[in-house]
Amino acid sequence: MDTKNNSDSARPVLEAPDIARVLTRIAHEIVERAKGADDVVLLGIPTRGVFLARRLADKLEEITGRKIPVGSLDITMYRDDLRLRPPRTLARTEIPGDGVDGRLVVLVDDVLFSGRTIRAALDALGDIGRPRAVQLAVLVDRGHRELPIRADYVGKNLPTSLRETVRVLLAEEDGRDSVLLGERRESGDPSAEARGSETAPAGEQ
Repeated sequence: MDTKNNSDSARPVLEAPDIARVLTRIAHEIVERAKGADDVVLLGIPTRGVFLARRLADKLEEITGRKIPVGSLDITMYRDDLRLRPPRTLARTEIPGDGVDGRLVVLVDDVLFSGRTIRAALDALGDIGRPRAVQLAVLVDRGHRELPIRADYVGKNLPTSLRETVRVLLAEEDGRDSVLLGERRESGDPSAEARGSETAPAGEQ
């Protein structure tokens, strides 16, 4: 991730109070749709999806009075562009002790773009167990889907052009909370993308 890319031209579309509000709303929506969230497991997609999943777990605990299992799901080896990219550093997969079998798993990520990251996450999850159902929560949906994947919970729908970038900054990783919209700088690779905060036209794959 290049957190400095386009820093001069990017404009904030969500700031810390906005992010806190949308996470609270998503938590309430999860409780409503899951009828109490008794069997919910949150799995964040590294890196920023993990931080968002932990924040959602805290919000859900405030609402329900119960601790919600939360973990992380690395999708590196399930990506469909492995042979096109240099080797990637593996992130951590941490599954809560009770596993995912028969549970409602909510995948959590920061930006939804093409849908390819979520496809990889579903493949990775299938090798771990058999959830009762799988849902998706994202902070930002910027459109331009390449696969028939949609989010169940969306913090902000943000229509974008392919020449724009969406960068998510979170305090745990970046020192502050913000979602920035900027113009893409030509990288020489029209399909290049950075996980987490995206900085290229293909974005979240």
